[in-house]
Parts: sequence; C-alpha cells; structure tokens
Amino acid sequence: MFSKRYLLLVGLLAAFFVPSAFAQESPQPAQTSTTTPAPTSSMQWSNRDMTYRGKNYDPLDSSYYPKGKRSKQFSRYMNHQEFFPPKPRNKWEIGAGFGLYNVLGNIPSVLFGQYGISGLHVHVRKSLGYIFSLRTQFVYGASRNMDSQPTASFDGPYTKYGYVPTYYQPTTGQQPTTIYRYTRTETIQLNLDMVFNAYNINFHQATNKISIFGYVGLGALAYKTRVNALDGRYQPYNFGSIVTNPNDKPGKIRKALRKGMDKTFENDADNPAKPSKMVKGKYLDFAPSIGAGVAYKINKTWNVQVENRYTFTNDKYFGGSAFGPALGGNVTSGRAGSSNYFSIGLNYNIGLKKKAVEPLYWINPLDHAYSELSYPRHMVLPNPVLPDEDLDGVTDQFDKCPKTPAGVAVDEHGCPRDTDGDGVPDYKDKQHITPTECQPVDADGVGKCPCPDDCKNMDSDDDNTSRNRKCGNINSSTLLFNNNNNISKGMEAQLDILAKQMQANPDCKVVILGSGSGSKPRLQHSWEHVNAVIEYMMDKKGIGRDRFIFKYGQEGDENIVTYRPADRNEQGDSNVPPPHPEIKN
Repeated sequence: MFSKRYLLLVGLLAAFFVPSAFAQESPQPAQTSTTTPAPTSSMQWSNRDMTYRGKNYDPLDSSYYPKGKRSKQFSRYMNHQEFFPPKPRNKWEIGAGFGLYNVLGNIPSVLFGQYGISGLHVHVRKSLGYIFSLRTQFVYGASRNMDSQPTASFDGPYTKYGYVPTYYQPTTGQQPTTIYRYTRTETIQLNLDMVFNAYNINFHQATNKISIFGYVGLGALAYKTRVNALDGRYQPYNFGSIVTNPNDKPGKIRKALRKGMDKTFENDADNPAKPSKMVKGKYLDFAPSIGAGVAYKINKTWNVQVENRYTFTNDKYFGGSAFGPALGGNVTSGRAGSSNYFSIGLNYNIGLKKKAVEPLYWINPLDHAYSELSYPRHMVLPNPVLPDEDLDGVTDQFDKCPKTPAGVAVDEHGCPRDTDGDGVPDYKDKQHITPTECQPVDADGVGKCPCPDDCKNMDSDDDNTSRNRKCGNINSSTLLFNNNNNISKGMEAQLDILAKQMQANPDCKVVILGSGSGSKPRLQHSWEHVNAVIEYMMDKKGIGRDRFIFKYGQEGDENIVTYRPADRNEQGDSNVPPPHPEIKN
C-alpha cells in the first residue's frame, strides 16, 4: 500500500513541475487543398482604419505571440492563408486564501472548525485555452470532530485507559462504557486540478466581471488525527458528570463537552496503516477531489474568488475512529472519510517575461470576430468600385457635371475644362485663349477684341493651341494599387482606354503622376507604381516611353497614381532613376 501511494505522489509531483507537457500546443496540420489561398490585389482595401476597438487584446499585434509555431501561424493568418489567429501569450495566476476546513468522517465534524479559520491555501494556475486550465494548489486544514450522542463503540486509544467498548462484553463480561469521542485531524494536501471555465464566452458583451468554474483534481493527502481521551491530570473522563442530560439537544451537549474537557489532544488515534516518513509521521493517501467556484474580476490584474473543494479518501480512520456515530443506541458501520474546504481567496495575474494578455479564461474569444464584423481590419473585402457614369475619371458622388461627353477633358469637379475661364468649355471654344479684357465672349467663345496677327493660324495642325485642344481628347483618371506593383484587371481596363486615346492622338504626351511622400519607403513605392504603369503601356500597348512625363513623390497615398494629358509646352523626363533602390517592396 505504501509503495503504491509513494508512486502516485511522485507522479503527481512530476506532472506539477513539468506543466508545459500539458499545455504544449498541438501541431499544425499540413496544408491541404482546402487552405484558403492568399487573395489577389483586387481583394484588398488599400486604406482602411486599423484602430483596434475591442475590449480584450489586439489579435493583429505580433508582440503577443511567441516565436515558433504560433509566430508562423500568425504570419499565415495575416497573409489570409489561415482562418484563425494563434493563441496569444497569456499570464499566470497566483493566489492565496483561507477558509473553513471540515473532516466528514465517522465522528461528526464541529461545523466551522469551532474556532474560526481552519484552512489556508496557495495556488498557481495556467490557462491551456479559453475553457480549460491547470492549477496546482496546496491546502493546509485542521478539523475538530466531536460526538453529540454517547457511544459504546470505539477503538484505541480509549481502550488503553479503562474505557470498555461494547465488543469487550462477550469475552470479559464487563459493562460497556459510554463516551463522547473528541478528535482533531490535521492535513496537508497537494492537488493538481483540471479547471473548466463556463462563463467567458459571451455573445452579447465583450468582457465579463464574473468567472464560474468547476474542477476535478488528483492529489496527495497527508494527515494525522489525535484524540482527547484524558483530562488535565491524564485521567479518563467521567462523561456522566460532564453531560448530565444525554438526551439534550446536540448543541447543548457539545457546549457542555467543550466546557468540561480540556483542549489537549494527547494521543494518536488508532490507524492500522503505517505512517509515512516522507511527511513526518503523517499518513499518506491518494485523494481525488471535485470542486466549483466563482471569481469576480476587480481589474485585469486582480480578482477575488469563493470556492468549495470536496476531497475523497480511502481511509475510514481519517476522522479518528473506524466506528460510525451512534444513532438511537445503535452503532453505525464505519465509512471512508472525506473533507470539505470552503474558502475565499485573492488572485494576481502575473506575466513572467514578455507582453502577455490576462489569463484566457477571462477573455471572450468572440471579441475579435465581432470587432471584425463591425470594423473590418483583416477581413478580405473587394476594392470599392465607385460609379462613374460618364467615364470622365470623377465618380458620380463628386461629379458636378455628370453628363460630360465622352473624350472631353475635365477638371477635378468633373466639369469640362475652360482654360481661359470665359464660360465656354474648351471643346466648344473656337478662341481657346481669350484675354480677360476681351470678355464676355459669344456662344463660340470668341471675344470682342480684334483678332491678333496669329489668330489666322489658330486652326493649323502645327499651332500649340490646336495641339492642346486635340490632347483634351485624352481622359484624366486615377489608378489604385494594392501595396504592390501589380496591374490589376480593373487598371488594365483603364489603361486600355488610355492607350487607344494616345494612339488616336500621336502628338500628345501623358503625365503619369504618383502620390507618396514624407519617407524613403513611400517615395520608393511612389516611383515603382509610376514606373509599373509606364512599363505596362510600353510592353503591353506598344506606347513609346518618350510619350510619358514621369512624376512621383506628390502628397497623398503612395498607392494612388493619376494620369492626365500634358499641358501645352509642359516638359518633363520620361525615364527617372529610383530614389531609394535599396528598399525592396
């Protein structure tokens, strides 16, 4: 019996000192054909609000994940190759408390220990996930046990001091002695508990102040019971003089016993098992237990809890006697003892090294999912397509002239250009540049001043004004990249229209203008996007590079590129070296 208990204790201690064996993350499955592929550039928003609005922790913060498998899972998740973010690094919980310890054995326990606090505990707890956690707890308890009815069935040490049990009568003929047994059981208990939490997953709020949990445990229980069998002069008690009315209420009988008996427990209770040398003469038993509790969170670091643990033993001598309590003069058979520990404790969440969230049994795992539904940051969404009915490059929402004829150059408001501001758009203006002093003009845009000497040649193909009017047939528009240099399908459609317009106007140049300034990476990305557009037009559409004016580094988002027809006499290089080629996209 001793060797089995010793092996069980060694196994329990080994499990306690290597808790990582229980918490080891399960290996990631191999990638299969069901893995979600990385989305193309057309399935991303380039500028979405990345502010975390949840109440627990930001799953997109890489500092919460340790290196190794979880770090790799985070990378796959951010690349949309995995649906679920990894489990974050979370804190340990340490706690201490006190309570009421009672032995439920063959001698009735004195409720509440008779003298106030009768148990103390400390514990360490580590979350395995959002529901399960492991906890190791050390409990010290002391219980007083006292009969409330007289009994003639008892064992040692009473039999050594002249008390005669009822089972002596057939052999000795002696009259049995009725006594009131009074014992004190002292225990130390080391438990390993599997705790399951039942209240952190909530569909209607992000966090909870309450945690409801239950647990099953396995532990080593060391105990020793002593008996108050002799008075202060080390003589047997005369129980007849202490309890004058054996039929009185149990409370009054116990009050009389506490008053008439001393407070020393001078003898060890009988127990046929051998004490263990490992625990200084106490008896050692393998003791499973169950329990439940409720914790209240003060803040993300502190919480208080109330719980109750019920422990089973295999020893009917646990409370000090193998005989059960007397019931109406009849002696009940003995049973294996158990204990109950009702406690209140204060717990502290501690992070050992790096950035960590509070224990997962306090975190609602639905917080991230609901945050993504309300404020998408990681969700795969198509690029927004804004309607532009007249295809002038200004969306209908901001277009002040929604019915612009096809091919007419427009300003930033979507209205046909009016270079000289005479109220007649350029595509209808027969006098393209009318001086202010010559205005107002007629319906053809011609002013009141005499025709200048060169106005006869204004319709000549070699005249700059005529050239500028022809270039107005090339539309202005905006291209939206997605944090890379790829030309999307939508951009290909836009550039196809631009190529046809440039082929129809071979004397016109186009300005390709990239946004992005303020830092070296932004400048480099701005250059790369402009260069990608020009190279696409050269390779796919056969437009010479010399027909483009290369500009980059303008204010704005580096993922935005605009193009427009070059103004009259506008100059610029078509081949510009990269500003920071050492920066890779």
